[in-house]
Amino acid sequence: MRGRPTAWRATVCVLVAAVGCHRGNVPPPAPPADVPRELDKTTHPAYRVEPPDILLVEAYKGVPKPPHKIEPTDVLALQLADPLPDQPLNGQFSVDTDGTVNLGPTYGGTVSVVGKTLAEAKAAIEAHLSAAAKLKEPKVTVALSQTRAAQRVSGAHLVRPDGTISLGSYGSVAVVGLTLPEVKRAIEAHLSQSLLDPEVAVEVQGFNSKLIYVVLDGGGSGQTVQRLPCTGNETVLDAIAQVNGLTAVSSTDEIWVARPAPAGSPPQILPVNWNAVVGCAETSTNYQLLPGDRVYVASQRLVRIDTAMARIFAPVERVLGIVLLGNSTVRAFGNQQGFGNQGFNR
Repeated sequence: MRGRPTAWRATVCVLVAAVGCHRGNVPPPAPPADVPRELDKTTHPAYRVEPPDILLVEAYKGVPKPPHKIEPTDVLALQLADPLPDQPLNGQFSVDTDGTVNLGPTYGGTVSVVGKTLAEAKAAIEAHLSAAAKLKEPKVTVALSQTRAAQRVSGAHLVRPDGTISLGSYGSVAVVGLTLPEVKRAIEAHLSQSLLDPEVAVEVQGFNSKLIYVVLDGGGSGQTVQRLPCTGNETVLDAIAQVNGLTAVSSTDEIWVARPAPAGSPPQILPVNWNAVVGCAETSTNYQLLPGDRVYVASQRLVRIDTAMARIFAPVERVLGIVLLGNSTVRAFGNQQGFGNQGFNR
C-alpha cells in the first residue's frame, strides 16, 4: 500500500472523507479545486470586525466644536507678544486638575481657566499678567492644542457582543461586519457630532473572531476540538503542530480539511496526504487554512472497531460475570450445608 502512487492515496483519502461525511449526513465532497497551498498562498479578504475583536483607536485630531469650555487635562498653546527680557512665555501649558495653568514664577504663577472659552481664558491671562507681572497691556495668543476628548477616544476598545465599541462619553459606535476603513469612517462620523473635523486611526490589536478548528477523533471515545486563531498564514501542518501533533490513535490516512459553505451548499472537502506532507515535504495537500476551516483527524479503524466491540460485549460480560458469581455463591452455600448435615448425623 505504501508503494502505490500518491494520486491513488489521495483518491483513497477522498473516498474515506466521503464515507466520513455520509456518516454525518453531509453531502459527498467535491473534488479539490484550485485552493491556496504552502508554496502558493494567497492573502485573505479584507478583515471584517466581529466580536470579540479588540480595536486600537488613536485620535490625532479631536478639537471640540466651538465654543469649547476648557476642562482639566486640556493643553493650551500660549504665546506672549512682548515678554520680559530673557523670559519668553511661549509653549504648551497643561490645565491642571484644579483648573489652572502655571505660567511660572516670573509671570505670577497660576491662573484659573477651567470652564472658560478661549476668549475668556485669553482675557483672564492678560488680566493676570497685568496685575501679577506688572505688564502694560499684555497681548497673549491662546489656542487649544489638545483636549481630553482625544484621551477619551484613544486606546483599546473591545467589540462587544452587540457589535459596538464604547467611546466613553461620546457613546457607542456599531462596527460589526465593517472593514477597517469603514470603521474609521463610522467613528469619525459619530465623533463629528461633538468634535470639529475629527480624525482617527484604527488598527486591530486582537484578532479574536477569526478561528480555525482541529478535531481529533478518539477512536469511538469522543472527539477533542481545539480552536486556534487564524492569522492568515497557517497551513494544515501549522495547525496540527499547534495542538502538539497527532495522538496515539490518530490515523495518518484519514485527515482532511472541511471548508464551510453557505447554507444549502455542500462543504468543500480537501483530503490531506499526511505521510507525504511530513515525510516527503510534499506541498500540494498542505493547504493554507481560512477562517472557519476544520482540520479533521480520524482515528485508526482497528481502534474504532475495538472500542465498538468493547461497548457491545462489555454488558454481556458483566451479565455473565454476575451469573457466574451467583452460581458459584449458590454452590459454595450448598457445600457448606452438606458438610454441616454430615457432622450432625454423626
